[in-house]
Amino acid sequence: MASITYDNACCVYPGAEKLAVDSLNLDIDDGEFVVLVGPSGSGKSTALRMLAGLEEIDSGQIRIGGSNMVGVAPKDRDIAMVFQNYALYPNKTVGENMGFALKMRGIPVAERKEKVAEAAKLLDLTDFLDRKPAKLSGGQRQRVAMGRAIVREPQVFCMDEPLSNLDAKLRVQTRSQIAALQRRLGTTTVYVTHDQVEAMTMGDRVAVLRHGVLQQFSTPTDLYDRPKNAFVAGFIGSPAMNLFTAPVRDGVIRIAGAAVDLDAESDALLRRSGLSSVIVGIRPEHLSLADSGDGINADVALLEELGSETYVYARIDDPDITPLDSDSKIIVARSPQRAPAKLGEGVRIRQTSTAVHLFDPSTGERLG
Repeated sequence: MASITYDNACCVYPGAEKLAVDSLNLDIDDGEFVVLVGPSGSGKSTALRMLAGLEEIDSGQIRIGGSNMVGVAPKDRDIAMVFQNYALYPNKTVGENMGFALKMRGIPVAERKEKVAEAAKLLDLTDFLDRKPAKLSGGQRQRVAMGRAIVREPQVFCMDEPLSNLDAKLRVQTRSQIAALQRRLGTTTVYVTHDQVEAMTMGDRVAVLRHGVLQQFSTPTDLYDRPKNAFVAGFIGSPAMNLFTAPVRDGVIRIAGAAVDLDAESDALLRRSGLSSVIVGIRPEHLSLADSGDGINADVALLEELGSETYVYARIDDPDITPLDSDSKIIVARSPQRAPAKLGEGVRIRQTSTAVHLFDPSTGERLG
């Protein structure tokens, strides 16, 4: 086990105009589970491959346990990689697949069997050691790939979207198993995913990347409660945060005729900023349908029934506001009621909390 440091690490692909990873700085503690997350093309897989030695570091450093990895071959980094593709040998049994790397290192048969048996017990694979991969489910195959990494007892686990090939139910089950297993082993782990729910539920800390640049590196709770910029605010959370650029008049933000309620801290930040417009963010759980009184006037465009609750997507008619990442002025509110409205019906949406996020419209950075 070891700590990991990305120190202004950069990677650029031949012929590319922009860096795939641009001056990445991360300090990952010994035994920590860190998730790299971001949309396609954000540089998260490249950053992981740089750590594993599969991509060159064009400038800066990556250190494992204090040792600089620039120029060090992948086989000498004491890292075990788990890929999206299980990459199992179809003609070998589960036990042979798990122990193959040890065999190549010349580990005696008895020791090999002992290590494989210990890993199989951890992964509930003891009863499958004599089976071939074709006779296993997708989740079992992924656990075999995990076992192959575990028996090596590396300093670092690198996992590149290992759950992408699994169905939704199995993904939830397997991600909880991986997180629990990592905490039992205490091995430093860097995990790549494009799924922000996966990132939030698995990582001790999460690094959000965009266009190769680190946007924020923090705990899941901090990312959710205090996103550093509008991109992180819109990326973290499901459904996504409602984000609109809205005018500020006499210190008040209005959306479709309704004034946005701010807490004392946000109100002071807005007044000190002197901005004539601001990006305002409100999470769907802080909005609900109002029976009467003031609120945001909107027309229901979509209902998402989830059983225990309903998400209402409603279209706003307000020429003064601009949605951040969409052409349609849609606001999302959560309702504990089933079928609280009908499609096309006019509704009134009100705030249930002053937990409002404000961002500078020119930089996207959080106010304060």
